[in-house]
Amino acid sequence: MSQLFTSLTLRDVTIPNRAWVSPMCQYSSIEGRPADWHLVHLGSLARGGAGLVLTEATAVVPEGRISPQDAGIWTDEQAADYARITAFIRDQGAVPGIQLAHAGRKASTYAPWRGRGSVPAAEGGWPTVGPSAVAFGDYAVPAELAAGELPALTEAWAAAGRRAVAAGFEVIEIHAAHGYLLHEFLSPLSNRRTDGYGGDLAGRARLLLETVDAVRAAIPDGVALFVRLSATDWMPGGLTVEETGEVAAWLAPRGVDLIDVSSGGNHADQQVVLGPGYQVPFARAVRERSGLPVAAVGLITEPGQAEKILVEQSADAVLLARAVLREPNWPQRAARELGADLAWPPQYERARPAS
Repeated sequence: MSQLFTSLTLRDVTIPNRAWVSPMCQYSSIEGRPADWHLVHLGSLARGGAGLVLTEATAVVPEGRISPQDAGIWTDEQAADYARITAFIRDQGAVPGIQLAHAGRKASTYAPWRGRGSVPAAEGGWPTVGPSAVAFGDYAVPAELAAGELPALTEAWAAAGRRAVAAGFEVIEIHAAHGYLLHEFLSPLSNRRTDGYGGDLAGRARLLLETVDAVRAAIPDGVALFVRLSATDWMPGGLTVEETGEVAAWLAPRGVDLIDVSSGGNHADQQVVLGPGYQVPFARAVRERSGLPVAAVGLITEPGQAEKILVEQSADAVLLARAVLREPNWPQRAARELGADLAWPPQYERARPAS
């Protein structure tokens, strides 16, 4: 039996297979609200057979957006807009999930096809914040967050979690990777603080742990909680795989159900070594250190490759990104190649290959 097409149950959530859609920014929101594009984009990926469909990084406060065109869930109106999307995803047999995010010093930037760097106020940009007044490359220098400002941020994450559940999401993922705010606190490259939120790994992880506690307390026990971590900064003196495994072990008793293991994004000069499944060893290391289920992501493109990752117990699920943008029905093709039975929508059944 194909491991890729077995179910995975986390709390009260049963995800029908282990081919999942990774969060991918669409830069297509107005005032943070999802639009028809999001319904069609996410809906088509659910229709293609993915077990879990995660939304793009969705900001918990306006200034947490990566770009002015990014999605948010800091208002009830935004949450209400997601209800039709989560309903459609569920109708296709998939589980709807949302990634909650704050971009920190990498906020207020242009959409990829609009330009590069920080967006000025005259074009709708805003001042950014971070753990320290250290810029990402040539981006704007962020204002250092005062310790007294941090409780309001954790409450914003909690409120976003409550709204997400009301909107119909069954999986909540906290984004602590790719150089965004929580990752900025975790990494010594961006966190130069000398208070209780800096210094050693425990201090740098404090905001993440407090955020996880706040979100876990705000959502029902049956809702699954993920955290995305960058396992390494790919830079000397940066966050290491060993440290990430330690943080994941701290997250396990706090009600986190799965670690989504990625890497990089926190230094403009990072030296990433790319190759097929290049982040899979990180996922395995985090899994072994923490005892938590993990998902692997990064240049996973072929069904046999995905199956091998699961069979070798390097990960408990795989997250697909560009592969499903190119081919939204990738899971349906993978099922056919791996000899698994995956239902097709009745509207498309007449196009299903005979074998």
